[in-house]
Amino acid sequence: MLPAQQDLYSNAHGRYLQFNQFNLKNKKIIQPFIDNFQPISCEYNFSNLFSWQYVSKLSWIFYQERLLIYDGIEKSFFMPLGKELCPKELIELSQYLKNRGSSPDFALVPSEYLEKFPEIEQYYIIKKERNYAEYIYDVNELSELKGKKLHKKRNLISQFKRNYPDFKVYSLKRECKHESLKLAKGFIGRCVPPQKTLVEEYEAIKLAFDHFDELGLEGVVISSDNKLIAFNIFSRLNDLTYDIQFEKADIDYKGASQMINQETAKYLKGKCQYLNREQDLGIKGLRRAKMSYVPFKLVIPYSLIRK
Repeated sequence: MLPAQQDLYSNAHGRYLQFNQFNLKNKKIIQPFIDNFQPISCEYNFSNLFSWQYVSKLSWIFYQERLLIYDGIEKSFFMPLGKELCPKELIELSQYLKNRGSSPDFALVPSEYLEKFPEIEQYYIIKKERNYAEYIYDVNELSELKGKKLHKKRNLISQFKRNYPDFKVYSLKRECKHESLKLAKGFIGRCVPPQKTLVEEYEAIKLAFDHFDELGLEGVVISSDNKLIAFNIFSRLNDLTYDIQFEKADIDYKGASQMINQETAKYLKGKCQYLNREQDLGIKGLRRAKMSYVPFKLVIPYSLIRK
């Protein structure tokens, strides 16, 4: 255990839990911990936790050499990241949290844990969270778009190239902040009243740009006629996977969405094996769009609600 970690562990031993915000200083402690345990879920990505912490009321604490992340909106903890807890230990942790005035419930519980410990249902109500399923794609398949199922994607990309022959693809940098935020804000203005999820996402994108390099973010941009019309922001999640954190494409440019997704896959080909394009949040149109790309697999989490 690092000396700095030892100080932070002490926060978990008082009468009430003392939670921490995510900042660049404690990234030096948390990121190596994440790298060691290789989470699959995008929710454990430090740059996501940092960017969404105010919108989603996220905070964290170490407990017995495990990372506990608290979601203040859902009023539950993410499944502890670290050495696996057996059901007895997880129940003890639930009671510990409850005794200190916090939630005894857990989210982002993998199906493998439930299969390994079926007795857990004696102590928790188990809830399948399909709306929070994460879409995992093979980066090579997204870059090549072969096969009948992806024929429509290829056609839309061909149309885009014919309609906008002057298009350019380049790496997204912090300097693209103004134009990228302008594009993201434009989506908010299309809805009356503005959709809460779009407003929240805009705030998260702003925070991400403010610390773009420090968070280890990368991105791809497409422009046409000197106008930014699409961008993706992403970062490494684990040794095999990149997490696509923000995706935006001007809907007035037919095929721009398909173009930015393929160009992102091309950019990341050779850097990773999989792309995590995150959740659909139960939004029907978004679910159709994500399913239409034929994911390699869906990672469906479960919640444990203490009986």
